[in-house]
Amino acid sequence: MDNWIIVMMLSVSIFLGAVALFAFLWAIKNGQFDDEEKFLNAAKFDGEDELNDALIQEQKKEALKKSYKPE
Repeated sequence: MDNWIIVMMLSVSIFLGAVALFAFLWAIKNGQFDDEEKFLNAAKFDGEDELNDALIQEQKKEALKKSYKPE
């Protein structure tokens, strides 16, 4: 391959990576990834059984943390 093809491919990939990074940082700055109603919707649509299961799983995790003793 000629060197100009490698240089062209490298420059295009760096340019596209910079554009993607700029778009990602812009989205973070403007709050595109913020989900302010996530927990409200989870509580609204969870049934009593799901909440009880989550509580039982959390209690099991805590019990495992207390009983775990690394060697």
